[in-house]
Amino acid sequence: MSDRIVRERNRVVRHSVVELAEHWAVALSGLALLVSGMFQLPMGSRYYINSIPGLAWSADYMVSLNVHYAASIVFVAAALFHLVYHGLRGDRGMIPRRGDLRASIDVMKSFFGRGEEPPFHKYLPEQRLAYVGMAVIVAMLIVSGLVKTYKNLYAPDMSYAVVLWATWVHNIGFVLFAMAFVAHIGAILLEPNRPMLRGILTGAVRLDYAERRHPLWIAEIEGARPGIQAESTDPDSESAADREEAPVALEAAGELPAGSQAAGGESAAVPQGPVEAEPGCSTPRGESPPQG
Repeated sequence: MSDRIVRERNRVVRHSVVELAEHWAVALSGLALLVSGMFQLPMGSRYYINSIPGLAWSADYMVSLNVHYAASIVFVAAALFHLVYHGLRGDRGMIPRRGDLRASIDVMKSFFGRGEEPPFHKYLPEQRLAYVGMAVIVAMLIVSGLVKTYKNLYAPDMSYAVVLWATWVHNIGFVLFAMAFVAHIGAILLEPNRPMLRGILTGAVRLDYAERRHPLWIAEIEGARPGIQAESTDPDSESAADREEAPVALEAAGELPAGSQAAGGESAAVPQGPVEAEPGCSTPRGESPPQG
């Protein structure tokens, strides 16, 4: 997992360089597909788009078709890479979970001041639902686009029914992709979601934002179990532990002889070796003479 916390910079890494590259490859090639697809209708000459400096090619059907083909190569390659790369890594963060629909409704209500947001993992529940929807739309576009391309390049006499179905599926996918594209941009502009824009551009978001809105994700990064809070410490137990550790520290420092402290903090008798008597005295030092 590439996610990591950089506390000294108040950042948490949300996306790796590879994830950023595939995201922007899909986004930019998808935008190029939308624009070049519309220019084939033709919209460039009808709405005088070709009069805009740099867009004179918008009225040329063959040019816009070639741009469409070039963008589709990047789009398909990025989509397949995403599927294989994350499939091999076993990434499941964007797969919808039970209760996502209900949680998404709660999140949308919170945008209007009705209730509070639940704690989130790395992705919002509506992001996971939108991911599945976008995957279906991308699949529609790729499959129908490949059929249309094969017909244009290799099989001009392809069955009319197949071509008609591919055209309808491609057009519907085009409209849905455009709507999803606008919805994606609109969602990121909502005030609660704006801090995530930094993650799309740089791969990292503010740590304080993530701790406030994505505490379950932060707990996963730190290796803690989500939803489990640290137990409160009993002051008495701390004091007892300090009393037990103090003699050990003193022994290590050489201030107490080893074994001078028994368990529980009580003094224990320290066995003494034989003590030599002072010269000229039959009684060892420190002992009382026997009483007659």
